[in-house]
Amino acid sequence: MPSAPLAPLLIGSCEPFSGKSAVALGLARQLSQRGVSIAFGKPLATALDEEAPNGTPTDSPLLDADVRFVGEILRLPAEQLLPSLQMQQASSAHERLLGGDLTPGEPFAALQRRLSQESERLVLLEAAGTLSEGLLFGLGLAQMARSLQAPVVLVHSWQDSRSADALLEARQQLGDLLAGVVLNAVNPELMPQLRQEVVPALERLQIPVFGVMPRSPLLRSVTVGELGRRLEAHTLCCHDRCDLLVETLSIGAMNVNAAMEFFRRRRNMAVVTGADRTDIQLAALEASTQCLILTGAGEPLPQLLSRAEELDVPVLKVEHDTLTTVEVIEAAFGHVRLHEAVKASYAMRLVEENCRFEPLFERLRLPVPA
Repeated sequence: MPSAPLAPLLIGSCEPFSGKSAVALGLARQLSQRGVSIAFGKPLATALDEEAPNGTPTDSPLLDADVRFVGEILRLPAEQLLPSLQMQQASSAHERLLGGDLTPGEPFAALQRRLSQESERLVLLEAAGTLSEGLLFGLGLAQMARSLQAPVVLVHSWQDSRSADALLEARQQLGDLLAGVVLNAVNPELMPQLRQEVVPALERLQIPVFGVMPRSPLLRSVTVGELGRRLEAHTLCCHDRCDLLVETLSIGAMNVNAAMEFFRRRRNMAVVTGADRTDIQLAALEASTQCLILTGAGEPLPQLLSRAEELDVPVLKVEHDTLTTVEVIEAAFGHVRLHEAVKASYAMRLVEENCRFEPLFERLRLPVPA
């Protein structure tokens, strides 16, 4: 007699960039360690990928870039990567709105048929960024959970006790389908209090907590290349080093002695300073600087670029003023996708160290490891 299909598992959030992909990776690795084969998909695509994990063109025009990345990290073959059902973009949303038909349609029915045949794999589905996102396509988190009868793991950024409001709303929408939550991006100083006071309080409200994960500068970091793209910058040197990760931002507007002392206390910086401040630029190069971002009129001196080349530090020149440049950079931190291998490895370790999914595994009726 064939085995009954495994119920899929939805991974959602109440707000974008809460850490769904990080938790999905960590959870998938723990499942793999238990001998559970998985498939991974993202029903509502946000950024399409043009290549499959092996570098060849994908058969599906709706393979999400996040799905491709998770597949690469977990070394999943193509048949274990599920194509998205719909692309989230203004034109398709406009078409859906004018058409008035908010049902997910045949693509969702095809997904249901695929899931009904999955008796050997657990299918992880990453939902949209909020509780309401995707409703226009019939792919809201609660809609999919009810249609698929899929338990949901929520990943939620935690600031203070006011953050519980969104979890209570999720509990109201999902009911017993809310399997539990992971509290993410927590101030490390608050973690003991959360574990001792907040976690028991949430569980008394029927919100099980699988883990509490600290805020991580590395996971919030952004590549030099991404900063350059957002700033529309011109890269003056070290084009091959644009994969460096920037964790912090420093503004070089003080005198050079104060700047040197300040830079010594920072790590993996992007330093924003005027193109005419060669003294600050040279001081920054001797610290933990991942890139220099120069604003204002003028060009850097040749000796500055020569020193930057020696130290492999990219130098970017922007047309924006310093204030605008800083605003763009600050908006990037914590709002980029988890598409670097070093981030993925660190995320999986964080999940392993801070999350306990045994109650979830029991609910999913997964095999107990020998």
